[in-house]
Order: sequence, then C-alpha cells, then structure tokens
Amino acid sequence: MTELAPEIAPEIAAKVRASFDRQTMMQTLGAEMVEIGPGRIIITAPILPTVLQQQGAGHAGLTFSIGDSAAGFAALTLMPSEAEVMTVEMKLNLMSPAIGERLVAEGRVIRPGRRIMVVAADVWAETGGARKHVAMLQGTMIPV
Repeated sequence: MTELAPEIAPEIAAKVRASFDRQTMMQTLGAEMVEIGPGRIIITAPILPTVLQQQGAGHAGLTFSIGDSAAGFAALTLMPSEAEVMTVEMKLNLMSPAIGERLVAEGRVIRPGRRIMVVAADVWAETGGARKHVAMLQGTMIPV
C-alpha cells in the first residue's frame, strides 16, 4: 500500500504510481512501491528463489533494479507533470550479501535540476525486524 506524504500533490503521486505499474521488470521481480513523497520513494522486493546468485544471496541485478527505480521515481516526483525520467548513469556499491526475506530500496533526490537530477538510493536486506545495509547507488536522471 502506498502512503501519500502530505506535501506531494495527488496528481503527481498518481502519475508516479501509474509509471511504476507500467514497469514489467518490477512486476517480474515482485516489487512494490510502498511510499511516495516529494523527492523520495521506497520500493520493496522479496528475495525469491528465482533471483539468487550462485552462493544463495539476492543477485546484484535485483539490488540494482530496485535501487535504480527508487532513485528514478524519486526524481519523477519533482518533475513537471508532462515529463518522464530515464537513467543517464548509475553507480552501485555492493557492501554486503543481500540475504534476507526482502530488499528495501530508499531512493531520494540529492540535487534537483531542470535538465538533470542527481539521485541516490540505499538498499537494505530485511529479515523479520532486522535490517542490513547491502548497497548504495548514486546516479543522474534526465527528464524525457
């Protein structure tokens, strides 16, 4: 369920949700957008048996996918209503194996701009109530 921060316009939240719902990759991964705020998005995804690497941890592709999407949709919350967003570049630092029940990606805008936006995301692995920081992403988004 998506929480709507009081500072974000309902039409922007609806646009962001609709754009997320069109991403078939997020559907394939079982990802959900669980929070929308101005310049901030949280996406979760289960660590399913179909997204593991050979040692049994969540694959870096899963981590990158939800981190990139969280950062990109955070940028979209600050763009004009007619704009969409695409990643120009994204750096990923993997800090720990993604072992747990699910991943939580917290995307945010670092510097909004008219032509580009600098964004970041942190990805956490969760099991029960315990959380472990597994990755950091930083990149650039462009309105299209």
